[in-house]
Amino acid sequence: MPSTPPEAVRCRIEIDRLRKNFSADGREVVAVDDASFRINDGEFVALLGPSGCGKSTILNMVATLIAPSGGAIKVDGAPAVFGKPVRHVGYVFQKDTLFPWRTVEDNVGYALEIAGVPAGERRSRVAEAIRQAGLDGFAHFYPASLSGGMRQRVSLMRTLISRPEILLMDEPFGALDTHTKLDMHSVLLSLWERQRQTVLFVTHDLGEALTLADRIILLSARPGRVKQDFRIDFPRPRDAVALRETRRYAELFSHVWHSLGEEFAKGHSA
Repeated sequence: MPSTPPEAVRCRIEIDRLRKNFSADGREVVAVDDASFRINDGEFVALLGPSGCGKSTILNMVATLIAPSGGAIKVDGAPAVFGKPVRHVGYVFQKDTLFPWRTVEDNVGYALEIAGVPAGERRSRVAEAIRQAGLDGFAHFYPASLSGGMRQRVSLMRTLISRPEILLMDEPFGALDTHTKLDMHSVLLSLWERQRQTVLFVTHDLGEALTLADRIILLSARPGRVKQDFRIDFPRPRDAVALRETRRYAELFSHVWHSLGEEFAKGHSA
């Protein structure tokens, strides 16, 4: 008797021959050209490449903040429509974008407040989010009193508290120092292990991509095209610090860096 076939893997984001042109100084610039890839349910995918290769542009097209010039984007099988956000998709920006006049707890709970979540439930969920982010004791602080890493934790929890199924992240730790960035990697890995969202994470930092992702999609220098798709085979859960001391980390870093370095060189000679 034949065995039952495994359940098909659900595709959450599909990019098909995506293209984006911009007009600048009277000329047309092709930022992204003929880019195609898929991200399945629960995958953590890093979009890696040199500056100016269209990483954030792709992310913003998926987020419906920018209209494509060609090609198609589907989220859960439905076409992404410019200017029409998808309800279960969350976005974490490069800057923390916190409201300076709101405390930590009021910033974290903002989306729940807008959604009309009852006050009692909102307080409970906000308190749990603050605890998970390691911000106990800072609920009544204002953003100006927090470090950059702490502000980014607040920003992350403000997005995660709405329980998005798909998480888009645009170099959220890029402005942080190395120590604080590693700390944020640990926080994010811990949070992601609990909820296992589908993540598309933009970065130009190879070490960050290796630490966090299941796959690294490497873009070429502008115009951004998918050059390679690397599978990152580190077991989970991961220790963001100990991982970097392993031989396998060094091997993968060297392997990906060879291809990434070629694109950096192209960008500098352009």
